[in-house]
Amino acid sequence: MEIMVNDERTRIQSGVLSEALVELGYGEAKVATAIDGVFVPRSARSTRILREGEKLEILAPMQGG
Repeated sequence: MEIMVNDERTRIQSGVLSEALVELGYGEAKVATAIDGVFVPRSARSTRILREGEKLEILAPMQGG
């Protein structure tokens, strides 16, 4: 299926958010996720089904100072 990942058109095999994150190389990384602008908590990722054309945003915390 094709979705947008951080504004980039991407083909994925996984249909569940948690599996898609692994497929995209995020595995156990601490990231925040949103689909079509709606935050998806870590606890809901294993049940959140992805649909063709959705926009997935993946945000990683930044270190700064």
